[in-house]
Amino acid sequence: MTSKNNNQTLPPKTCTIERLITKPKDIEKVINGKKTATRRNGRYADVGEIMELNNHKYRVEQVYTQKLGEVTEDDAKQEGYDNLDEYKQAILSLHPGMKWVPKMEVWVHEFAPFEK
Repeated sequence: MTSKNNNQTLPPKTCTIERLITKPKDIEKVINGKKTATRRNGRYADVGEIMELNNHKYRVEQVYTQKLGEVTEDDAKQEGYDNLDEYKQAILSLHPGMKWVPKMEVWVHEFAPFEK
């Protein structure tokens, strides 16, 4: 079940927000408004934290856990893919030997453009 940690205490971050989105294709998707979330195996940001990509700023709106088996078509679209199968294939291609394990938990980071 997805856990949307509504103002609950989150565990310490395992990495920094600067490492949240680093691939040029993903950065382009964010800037073009096609990607509004990313899933990682650790927690990279706090709610309210600002991420900067090519001089564009984005505010982290939500951080929560989700099992891979709960990822939906809409979630895949938030990730910048046309459908869930395309998203799964992209993830598995990035991690050779990895299998899609439905019970595996990942951290979801949702973000939106930040305007002062």
